[in-house]
Amino acid sequence: MKIKLISILAVFAIMVAMTACEEKDFGLQEPGNETSIDLKSGKPGSNVVMRVIAKGAPIHGANGINFGPDGNLYIASVAGREIIVMNKLNGKIIKRLGPDQGVDVPDDLVFGPDGSLYWTEILIGNVGRMTPEGVVTKQFLAPGVNPITFSPDGRLFVGLCFLGDGLYELDPELIAPPRPIIEATPANPYPLGFLNAFNFGPDGRLYGPVFAAGLVISVDVGALGDPPSPSPWTDGTIQVVATGFTYPAAAKFAPNGQLIVVDQTGEVFSVNHLTGDKTVITTLEDGLDNLAFDSGGRMYISNADHGWIVQLLPSGQGRTISIGGMINAQGVAVLQGPDGKDVVFVADLFRLRTFNGLTGKTGVNYKGHLVQSPLSPPSMTMPQTVSPDGENLIISSWFGSAVQLWNPETDQVLEHYPMPVPVNAIRFQDDIVVADLGLGGVVWASDFSMILPMDGVNVFAPSGLVTNGDILWVADWATGIVWQIAFDGKTPQAPVPVAFGVANPEGMAMDIDGSLLIMEAGAGRISRIDPATGAVSVVVDGLTPGLQGPAGAPPTWGFDGLAVGPSGAIYFTDNANSALYRIWPR
Repeated sequence: MKIKLISILAVFAIMVAMTACEEKDFGLQEPGNETSIDLKSGKPGSNVVMRVIAKGAPIHGANGINFGPDGNLYIASVAGREIIVMNKLNGKIIKRLGPDQGVDVPDDLVFGPDGSLYWTEILIGNVGRMTPEGVVTKQFLAPGVNPITFSPDGRLFVGLCFLGDGLYELDPELIAPPRPIIEATPANPYPLGFLNAFNFGPDGRLYGPVFAAGLVISVDVGALGDPPSPSPWTDGTIQVVATGFTYPAAAKFAPNGQLIVVDQTGEVFSVNHLTGDKTVITTLEDGLDNLAFDSGGRMYISNADHGWIVQLLPSGQGRTISIGGMINAQGVAVLQGPDGKDVVFVADLFRLRTFNGLTGKTGVNYKGHLVQSPLSPPSMTMPQTVSPDGENLIISSWFGSAVQLWNPETDQVLEHYPMPVPVNAIRFQDDIVVADLGLGGVVWASDFSMILPMDGVNVFAPSGLVTNGDILWVADWATGIVWQIAFDGKTPQAPVPVAFGVANPEGMAMDIDGSLLIMEAGAGRISRIDPATGAVSVVVDGLTPGLQGPAGAPPTWGFDGLAVGPSGAIYFTDNANSALYRIWPR
């Protein structure tokens, strides 16, 4: 099967001075908390109300999970760039291990025989180790490093998944070079088909799911010093255990010897590892990622799409340990519903979620897909920004390497543009303009012709895009310059700077009076730009600054979105807290 991989291109290091700002704490981080502000000055007033209308999960997506020697549940979160330590009984977060502690974009984790915590950094390619004393060391393997486990005799194994493919044995001290067991080659770049979260069986073989093929397999990992297998599917290295899964994400053995497999469809299977017979134990919400067993044999399951953790009870019911919801609220767009009210669409990485613009009530949420089948039309990519286009929406995703025109009524992709690192896209004239860091600037989607190149002087990382139909405005995340570009047909004229010093701009929107609204993610504020004079004024201050990404990822990381609805209400996302806000005239 041909697989469409994530394309994470190294974007270059950006060093910019952050625009200083005086933050005003309006107490806006709690759901339902309202405050009156003056929409023009950003100071407390009486003409508008700002409130949180939707609040997401406390975890930015729950990936690999495991229990530590302390009895607590450890949860890896790629999007959150952290490992969460949680009380398994009540879901209380005890601590967060992030970049300050040496942890970054962790996808899976395991504890070694000496009590050390090991994790994989999928986007960066590192395997990390934190000793019980807190000493962190790392070894680089390759981007895509994902599943990780120890054998009963203390050997360490990791696999590549999504950004690469293969299986390796590592020195637990992370000193000796990795030993390839199954290795990709130019002639065979996907020798496994993405082996995901795995576990050793009672027969000494490694059991795991092949995500792209819907299989569970077992692998003979061999001995130290063995060369990699040149033909793993035919020489006995790999044996098929069970078939018929959709997107199996993890396979682990319970203390009683049962092999349990979770599928992203939400199904939890019990599999006879000798015969391949499988039984559905229960069906939970789709988006399942991983599972772990505590010392009493109780099963816990993580959900990447919705960020929740549950304990699976003997009845098959899930007892919620940590609630789910939005995990990575990013781009936002607003369409008018049949009743004339605002319908708000929020790009949430694995989901495109809808909300009632007045009440925040959750509506339909649509599934984004990382893997695209070559045998069927494209499905929705993993949404990161979203913008209106009549009755349709334009979705961009650097994580999914695509820009799409999508219809919410039919959940159908109408146009699909594979692109390397698109961080934003909007309709302009009869085409789509895209800020793509891999293509080197703002381009037309139809032919990749350049509109505004990244020159390394004034334009480093174009992000925010907005238009009135005739003129295009582009904000640069690194320099804080907002550019105005006029056109002669489809030929761009020389760009003119209209505003300076905007702190890491991301979402942009045109207000009903023709002024430009811009999210300053670096300062935690929304500002207004007069396109005629370039004057910048604060709309609201005291917001949470946007999440930052690791080196090599697009600097926008979790794109903080901004939109104006047909009603005139302003909507924006707080990516750091997975929240959706509305600014509403009284």
